[in-house]
Amino acid sequence: MSYTKFAAALLRANPGNVSKIRASRCRSTAASTKSQEEKDQPIDGCAVVEAVPVELISQTKNTQLNKIHVDFNNTQEAYRSKGNVELLRSMLVFKLCTIDILVEKNKELMSLCKKVLGQWMFEKLMKMTFYGQFVAGEDHNSIKPLIRKNQAFGVGAVLDYSVEEDLTQEEAEKKEMDACVSEAEKESPAADHREKKYKAHRQFSDRRGGVTGARTYFYADESKCDNQMETFINCIRASGGASTDGFSAIKMTALGRPQFLLQFSEVLVKWRQFFNFLAAQQGKSDMMVLEQKLELKQLQENLSEMGIGAMDDKENWFTGEKLGLSGTIDLLDWNSLINDTTKISNLFMVPNLQTGHLEPLLNTFTAEEERQMKRMLQRVDVLAKHAMENGVRLMVDAEQTYFQPAISRLALEMQRKFNREKPIIFNTYQCYLKDAYDNVTVDVELSRREGWYFGAKLVRGAYMYQERDRAKEIGYEDPINPDYEATNRMYHKCLEYVLEEIDHRRKANIMVATHNEDTVKFTLEKMNEMGLSPTENKVYFGQLLGMCDQISFPLGQAGYPVYKYVPYGPVNEVIPYLSRRAQENRGFMKGSQRERSLLWTELKRRVLLGQIFYKPVY
Repeated sequence: MSYTKFAAALLRANPGNVSKIRASRCRSTAASTKSQEEKDQPIDGCAVVEAVPVELISQTKNTQLNKIHVDFNNTQEAYRSKGNVELLRSMLVFKLCTIDILVEKNKELMSLCKKVLGQWMFEKLMKMTFYGQFVAGEDHNSIKPLIRKNQAFGVGAVLDYSVEEDLTQEEAEKKEMDACVSEAEKESPAADHREKKYKAHRQFSDRRGGVTGARTYFYADESKCDNQMETFINCIRASGGASTDGFSAIKMTALGRPQFLLQFSEVLVKWRQFFNFLAAQQGKSDMMVLEQKLELKQLQENLSEMGIGAMDDKENWFTGEKLGLSGTIDLLDWNSLINDTTKISNLFMVPNLQTGHLEPLLNTFTAEEERQMKRMLQRVDVLAKHAMENGVRLMVDAEQTYFQPAISRLALEMQRKFNREKPIIFNTYQCYLKDAYDNVTVDVELSRREGWYFGAKLVRGAYMYQERDRAKEIGYEDPINPDYEATNRMYHKCLEYVLEEIDHRRKANIMVATHNEDTVKFTLEKMNEMGLSPTENKVYFGQLLGMCDQISFPLGQAGYPVYKYVPYGPVNEVIPYLSRRAQENRGFMKGSQRERSLLWTELKRRVLLGQIFYKPVY
């Protein structure tokens, strides 16, 4: 497909004619961060191997359906796939993760061990402890035994080549500032109309700060983005070769210069704010987002009073096959006011409420910046096409709130194009955000109106501390819910809404990516109430390799589609990933002794039964 057609499908705005300005469809699904007390880690992996469901744990007949009950206290079922050595390793690693000094100095300690023990002994030690717990192996071949074993117990795999760039803070800051500041901003830093939230700030340019639950990509050049696209393609192919209905996950910041995501996000948010402003003028600001319907005649008058376009032009603006027929305009109608464009830089026109005119977000774009934006869109299109060709579902990971409106919009446009016959593209919604429910409901409603399949991954979030610190220091509203309980309520509210959509239309799928046992139980209860069978493959569960086996394996053995995020890569090159896992597990393990207690219970049970040399049978 040509870029012109793809860009036209993504966003279109014609700045040459003020009367034909068309707003964009995205809302901020912002990325987030995770509280120490949070029991949830996001899954940022790649290819998925389909789970093989085995015998259900227990069933009781209901007049309408078989209600499936999963026992998360049954240690024999939870750890049936683990040998005694694996149980001991898990207990040791989880205990080490609660020791602050070890976690805080983990990189230094690993470096020291490598020097003292030598490379061979260091790798052996890591494979017996942290690497063995959280990483499946060094390459595609070495991870196959683990994948086959987990499949035999009903658990699929999300494959991810977890090699991460080990940059110093200074290197990361330089790369980010170079990648997020345009040539126009460098030449005239005070000449644009940018909002503080959507500009790069050096003190927050190392996006790894305070983030343990998600991988961070830094832009170097276009060839590196091409290489990262090839890595994603390899994950998609691996997933397609391992199952008939796999998953793969991607990050938009790996596919292009983040300057585009920052600027595009600001444009989308400003158009959304413009709609909210017009709704307030009509006395509708207190309504739910989809209940805000602007009276068409009054809207045209309001725009004329602001000096935006002539009345005749605005009448043409709001007429068409679907617009203006009811005499009202809602948010989805507003978002669909789009026109074709061939220059992507022409998209960056925003309304100025003070002057009543449309103004460019930046004064100029260089030809190279234009090409960089174009290539990012092309890479996204290439990945979506590979996913469809290989029968793989593609999950677009959420990121920071200043990138997320653009990421969500791109994911939405991919869904509109590729989700016509079945859900191929899944967007990620971070439920620690205040606007998470609005984001979910608006996207679901759009899928209903246009008739495509809605796909979502729900997480709590990975960027909370960073987001809060940045909002406070730079001076904009904190996008995060006030506490963990509010985030829990938001997660369950969004989850229930999508489950009801599945119940009513069967044209939605959702990945419940959580380590929170209460949330998993909530999901199972709702599925039982609604008669949603796990065999329909509409609701999936996901956890990280090496964590929460007492959730994953009982679910898999009860027939639910459940997946483990399975990282792999050479020992030395996955050190940054292991460092994040140690930090992430510190808060998780301190907040709950449950997993260690269950491991100890199962180990004692085996010893008392004389199963000293227990080995899984499959």
